[in-house]
Amino acid sequence: PPPLPHLHPPSSIHTTRRGMRGRGSLRLLPSTPQTRGLSWPVRSRRWLYAQARNSEKKEEDDGGRYDLVVIGGGSAGIAASREAAKFGKRVAVLDYVEPSPQGTTWGLGGTCVNVGCIPKKLMHYSGAFGASLNREKAGVLGWELSSSENTGDATPMTSVEWLRLVENVQLHIRSLNFGYRSALMKEGVEFINAKGSLQSKGVVTAAFPDGSTQVLRADNTLIAVGGRPRSLDIPGHEHCVTSDDIFSLPYSPGRTLVVGGSYVALECAGFLTQMRFPTTVMARSIFLRGFDQEMASEIIRYMKMAGTEFTEPSVPTRIEKTEEGLKVTFKSSAGKESCEVFDTVLAAIGRTPCTHGLQLENTGVAVDGKSGKIIVDEFDKTSVPTIYALGDVALGRPELTPAAITGGRSLVRNLFGSNNSPCDYDKIATTVFTPIEYSCVGLSEEDALRTYGDEYIEVFHAFFTPLEWALFGTAGVSMADEERGYVKCICSASENNRVLGLHIVGPHAGEIMQGFAVAFKMGMTYSDLIDTVGIHPTTAEEAVSLEITKRSGVDPRRTGC
Repeated sequence: PPPLPHLHPPSSIHTTRRGMRGRGSLRLLPSTPQTRGLSWPVRSRRWLYAQARNSEKKEEDDGGRYDLVVIGGGSAGIAASREAAKFGKRVAVLDYVEPSPQGTTWGLGGTCVNVGCIPKKLMHYSGAFGASLNREKAGVLGWELSSSENTGDATPMTSVEWLRLVENVQLHIRSLNFGYRSALMKEGVEFINAKGSLQSKGVVTAAFPDGSTQVLRADNTLIAVGGRPRSLDIPGHEHCVTSDDIFSLPYSPGRTLVVGGSYVALECAGFLTQMRFPTTVMARSIFLRGFDQEMASEIIRYMKMAGTEFTEPSVPTRIEKTEEGLKVTFKSSAGKESCEVFDTVLAAIGRTPCTHGLQLENTGVAVDGKSGKIIVDEFDKTSVPTIYALGDVALGRPELTPAAITGGRSLVRNLFGSNNSPCDYDKIATTVFTPIEYSCVGLSEEDALRTYGDEYIEVFHAFFTPLEWALFGTAGVSMADEERGYVKCICSASENNRVLGLHIVGPHAGEIMQGFAVAFKMGMTYSDLIDTVGIHPTTAEEAVSLEITKRSGVDPRRTGC
């Protein structure tokens, strides 16, 4: 028999001690017919075994009780669960990846690690490296690349070895997956590779791939399931890939059509072009909706110069698989219908929150009817107490990994620590990793105009040539056709020129902006910028050297060093 558990006798069994001196004895007074008439050792053991069986059955029925159950093992979910473990809380993380329509799946870590920021940035690096292998530019810098017939180390590549790149990227991602699982185990967080749903308030069901289920009872539940790419709603959409697939694509993309005007679309089109895959971008209307449109136009100008093709505003209407490839029929905004053949069609038209299958209706969690996202308050709490939502699935939250991580930690500190303040999701910097990087913090010029009005804002700006590009200029070529950077600072004229937004297009813009984001969060003014001595010669110093306003009409092109 199993070892006896340490249990207290039931209240129906009383103990008495006979005599005040000498040897005492315990007398059990059984209250059930099953134990009446049996000797003390038999009675006690039967009762204890029965209690043990009942205890085991109870644990099987409810899966145990947790201080926090997290549905979703992405940036927000992992950050929150690890933070809760530091408070000594019992935590479980449920994570299961539904295969994409192309069958792609991945491990623990969410979108960023597996099919987002990390593989995207690695391929951005690869593309930039390939673009640097340019015989003409190398000559300007004093290098002579070996001819393609030779086999020296300096031999310029004609194309990227796609499968080798994918293999190395995936090896790195798997190391991160392993690191997350190891960290959860080390910190005492229970990881459950199953799909979570809400059975009721405080009760979470874990559904395993084999059809079995487990029930977990939670004092607090966090929904952090993120989102997935939207599919094209046209005949033949099943032939498309998305950002879920491109970073592990088991074949060379070849001639690629990227559908969409989002940052994901432009980033992917950018690195594919730099890898020397003929790439075309097709969008319905504007690019980088929600970002500063002047900066977006600079990105498109640069990408066109780098070799990316852009159709006139159009939408695909049909995709057919033929012997030549994927025949895409599309219609322009003017109504003109055309068709072209591509090897790969990448759809990057937005993302949908993964709320389907969560059974939110069982708890009454409120969902936004338009976006499908979960409605939360400033403390990330849903309409149901003890149920919270973070990251891309939550309405009004930045779809950014650092914001999700910070939000996860903040939520847990409010729940289990002494904090009582919401996470500050305002004034967050971000970067678009196109071939020429774009980074920003604060308001776009369009948003500043809508919020403050033209007479109450001042815009300082400058075009500049990064020093690393200075030798590549061509005499007689207008600056509009050259490689150039652009920096813009938007200020509130009525508030001592407090900086409302800072924008940079240029090399390493993301690395530059992080430091300015700290100052921006602290209430940086234009005077703070120009009173700062720059680091020379760098691209970053352009931001602390701004003098020309748009209102003045003076040519903003920077001259000199």
